Amino acid sequence: MHKLTFSFFLLLWVSSGEQSLLGESRWPQFRGANAQGVAEGRPPVEFGPATNLLWQTALPAGHSSPCIWGNRVFLTAFDGQKLETICLQRRSGKILWRSTAPAEQIEKSHPTGSPAASTPATDGRNVYVYFGSFGLLGYDFKGKEIWRKPLPMPVTGYGSGSSPVVVGKRLLLNFDQDGGSFLLAVDARSGKTLWKTDRPGFVRGFATPLVIEQGGNGEVVVAGNNRVIAYDLKDGSETWSARGLPGYDVCPTPVGGDGLVFVAGLGNPAMPGSITLPAFAEYSATYDKNKDGKITLDEMPSGPLKSNFGILDSNRDGAVTADEWEAAARNFARGENSLFAVRPGGHGDVTDSHVVWKQKRGVPRISSPLLYRGRIYVVKDGGILSCFNAKDGAPVWQEERLGAEGDYYASPVAANGKIYVASKRGIVAVVEAGETLNVIARNNLGEEVMATPAIVDDTLYVRTANHLYAFGHAKR
Repeated sequence: MHKLTFSFFLLLWVSSGEQSLLGESRWPQFRGANAQGVAEGRPPVEFGPATNLLWQTALPAGHSSPCIWGNRVFLTAFDGQKLETICLQRRSGKILWRSTAPAEQIEKSHPTGSPAASTPATDGRNVYVYFGSFGLLGYDFKGKEIWRKPLPMPVTGYGSGSSPVVVGKRLLLNFDQDGGSFLLAVDARSGKTLWKTDRPGFVRGFATPLVIEQGGNGEVVVAGNNRVIAYDLKDGSETWSARGLPGYDVCPTPVGGDGLVFVAGLGNPAMPGSITLPAFAEYSATYDKNKDGKITLDEMPSGPLKSNFGILDSNRDGAVTADEWEAAARNFARGENSLFAVRPGGHGDVTDSHVVWKQKRGVPRISSPLLYRGRIYVVKDGGILSCFNAKDGAPVWQEERLGAEGDYYASPVAANGKIYVASKRGIVAVVEAGETLNVIARNNLGEEVMATPAIVDDTLYVRTANHLYAFGHAKR
């Protein structure tokens, strides 16, 4: 594991009196321990509904990934009417309990999205979930609700996507939306707010917070439009930031290790990372039909600007003024599609002094970077995988095809020298970590895969459109 993040994550567990839990098998949040996406063990290379299947359990729909501790697997789901937290027995796939979220209204999401998109997080005592339709909820391992914290429904146009993170006695949530964005820390035992830091200028984003150690202190690293920012874990104060991300829709979660933080972002394919809006006077002369000096959604023609109206309407009053338009134009102009490495530390904007390397090709849109054995792996839509040296960003191989086309929402994970990359179409490619791209298996699960797989011990857990699968070395 990588000392920059994982050792600090364990240190906070130990300092919180959780020493007895460290021996448990676990994948405690989105992409495992502190979003590393790396596990010990030897999961199978070839698997499917008829190959190396340990068990499968039918589940309602959802995009959340498996969260695992000991013999429990936690997921969230939406059956079309209610939102649920579901706990399964890891050895058998049997559902142990399910609890319905007290949401009065279900948030609207994109056709490819889900109101059960956020992955649960656990500290080995309790499990914590986030639904954009309600807020945060805490349960004990028997399914008893221990606290609830309602939050405003996010305004994103796509639905919520960031997952909660538990570090010591703090539970963190990134809440980026089209106006009024913030980073929240609550007491994991009670749900009481410890601090809340506003993120002015940040529009909708879907990255999960990353916790690193810096100078003996904890920092919370959050990727958003145009830049990545680090906040002090104790009080939420901003420490440093670095530019290099798109002006909107930042999805990948950063990963830390080898003394660096790796950040990526690619704008919506309908809009490049940096765009130029026409002058407001020019645009309004054509489309401001009632000549009130504002542009409403109904007045806008179909196209990328209308589909991203929420970004323009920063105060969410249903109309875009000249000032809002110009602010969005400046925001878009600063946008940049890239994968880059930044050295933590410093104060303020450290782009010029701490960004170590940057790449423009192979940048992922949704999927998060994977740091594994000194290299960074990223997958972009179309099944295009790239590998870079983590230290200097030099390509090992770049934009090579996996032989599994389509979109990629799940992030790559790794174990035993192998990298597992799942496409939306349900093809899980297994790649050997090496000097050249070597795809050693392509496993067709026959269902869509939007959720990132989990690896615990020698078992691979994959959540598909209708099932949770556990793949291991089945005895013959």
